[in-house]
Order: sequence, then C-alpha cells, then structure tokens
Amino acid sequence: MSAQGKVLLVTGGSRGIGAAICRLAAKAGYVVAINYASNEAAANALVAEIKAGGGEAIAIKGDVGNEADVLGMFAAVDAAFGRLDAFVNNAGVVDIKARVDQMDAARLERMMRINVIGSILCAGEAVKRMSSLHGGAGGAIVNISSAAATLGSPGEYVDYAAAKGAIDTFTIGLAKEVATEGVRVNAVRPGIIDTEIHASGGQPDRIAAIRGMVPMKREGQAEEVAHAVIWLLSDEASYTTGSILNVSGGR
Repeated sequence: MSAQGKVLLVTGGSRGIGAAICRLAAKAGYVVAINYASNEAAANALVAEIKAGGGEAIAIKGDVGNEADVLGMFAAVDAAFGRLDAFVNNAGVVDIKARVDQMDAARLERMMRINVIGSILCAGEAVKRMSSLHGGAGGAIVNISSAAATLGSPGEYVDYAAAKGAIDTFTIGLAKEVATEGVRVNAVRPGIIDTEIHASGGQPDRIAAIRGMVPMKREGQAEEVAHAVIWLLSDEASYTTGSILNVSGGR
C-alpha cells in the first residue's frame, strides 16, 4: 500500500488513534501533516519520530471547532506541499459521563461544533483540493466515527453518540456527492480503544469496567484502527466509498 510522496492531513493527529494513523501513514510513504489543538509538545515529538524514521512530517496548530483555524490549517498544507491527496477527520471530543436530562446547551454546542460542524468544514476544504470539479487529481477521505453511533451510549454520552451518528450519515451523503469527482469517502467506527479519550471524559477506568461487554473480551489498540484507515485511504480500496467499517471487536 505504498503512498510514496502523497500528502495526508490528519486532524487531532498528535495522540491516540490520530498519532497511530500518522505513524503508519509515514511508514507507507505519505508526507504527513499532523494537526493538533493544544498539545504542541506531543505533535512536535511525533514529527521528530517520523523524521527519525526517514519520513516527512509537519505539525499544524488549529482547533477544528473554529472555522478560521480550519481554513488556516488547510492553507498551511497548501503552503508547505502544494497538494493534498488524503485526509482523515479524526479530531473529536467527549465530555463527562451524564444523562441527557443533565446536559446543558453549552455542552451540546461544544460537542456538535467540534465533532460534527468541524468535521464537515474540514471535509469541505479537503474536497476543494481533491475534487476534479475544482481541478484536483482525486483523493480519499476517512472520517472517524464510533461504535457509539449504533449503540447510543445510554447513561454516558448520548450526545457524543448522536454526533457520531451524524458523521455516519455525512459520510454516506458526501461519498455519493463526490463519487464522480475522483474522491472516495469512508468511515471507521472504533469500539473500545486503549487511548486517553476515556480519561478525558472523566472515566480513566472505563476500559476495565466494560471490557467484558466486547465479544473478543479485550480492548482494541490504536494501531488496529490505523490499519483500517490506511487501507481505506489506499488504492487497494479503489472501489470502496460510502462504507463504514467497524473496528470494534464484534461489539
């Protein structure tokens, strides 16, 4: 699945699943643009790691929940490389465990602004650079959804599940919209993955608590999600668009 010289932008690429995608992409030959919102040290460390392995990478600061930052992020890729061949909508947030009747508008606005609006804006900018309608040479987009989109996450994060459900629908619609323009759009639904997102939602022990609910009786690793993403970006998936791939241990 060599992608020698192709340019990939990954939002939220400094940690967790995003970082695993960046590492694997670099090994496959991609030039990697690593977006981060605040953790500059982690992003720079990943850039250094990729360069030490013979790859090429840059770090780009930007909050996907801010339209000006989204535009600036893509402009930075234009300035650095002059092209964009692949894009991964990975950046996202959860919140503390809560029932719907405990959620306020501020929480919901943040959840949708970053997880849904930001993802749609980013994909739109990617299409502007890839689509033959805009003079592009084609490309591939992968959106990171979640098993929560089908499970609903009752008593925990129904708002997050709803946001990821929106990403599933968006993936299907955008895939059909640009299918004749050389752009493929797919999604991956990770299940319980060993990353920092659980701690950021106030549940550092969440994996241990629900591991038994997974048919495979274990959590997944970020690299297992990354392999699915890199395949969907690759020419090996040339006839795959509008698909949503579960990487969830059967859950």
